Amino acid sequence: MKERITLTIDKEILGKLDKMIDGLNIRNRSHAIEMVLSKYMNFRGLNQAIILCGGEGTRLRPITYEIPKPLVPVHGKALLEHIFDLLKKYEIRDVTLSIGHMKQKIKEHVGDGSRYGLKINYVEEDKKLGTAGPLRLAKGSLKSAFIMSNGDELKNINIMDMYDFHKRNNALATIALTTVSDPSQYGVAKLDGNRIVEFVEKPKKNAPSNLINAGFYILEPEVIEMIPSSGFSLIEKDVFPLLARKGRLFGFPFSGQWFDTGNMERYERALKQWKDIEV
Repeated sequence: MKERITLTIDKEILGKLDKMIDGLNIRNRSHAIEMVLSKYMNFRGLNQAIILCGGEGTRLRPITYEIPKPLVPVHGKALLEHIFDLLKKYEIRDVTLSIGHMKQKIKEHVGDGSRYGLKINYVEEDKKLGTAGPLRLAKGSLKSAFIMSNGDELKNINIMDMYDFHKRNNALATIALTTVSDPSQYGVAKLDGNRIVEFVEKPKKNAPSNLINAGFYILEPEVIEMIPSSGFSLIEKDVFPLLARKGRLFGFPFSGQWFDTGNMERYERALKQWKDIEV
């Protein structure tokens, strides 16, 4: 049952609401307000993130001989701090860092997160665990849907829209997908609608799409149960194919900024083109 209410809304916000109205998916102002409120209230169920910060950054040497890759600076701020800005923009403040290589330097730089307005916890890799292994270490604290992000990329994603997409599709895992002109150096998504049916790693030719894994995911806790119980494991190779076969792996294409800083050429491009996130 619906009730009629009277609202006083800022003119600028009202203008943005009016732009949402298309007569089909959103019929009028009342419908627009209802949709925004519903999406926001559902979004409050997403409040945790884990960031992978254990890599050695070998292709950014000599910089990374002394600086852990997540602390490499862009515009006077560590790569990791730009990810913090994205999370804070969406009020996600409970963050776990998975650390390994040069872990003490990361802990000294970030601390408990209070200077960023975050609560930072750590899981520590004594040996390389890949992109899936760290989730085993954090399993005890990841009780509801959570974000997982690589710690060495720059990205600006509408997380609220991505989470709404994730819930509407009843996904166990949703991968942010970005478009590149040359996908041959990345994992490329093969899609059936929004469902990911396969990732083709570094296709030499005839790539199934130009949509690549942007290193940013929304995962349900059940995904952790699919990770091998010990040793090194990759979420891309050991977990996502299982989810794809179940039909529970989805791709969320986004048009926001994304920069891979994997080598000196890409790092230089990020320095020149990245636009900082306003929090």
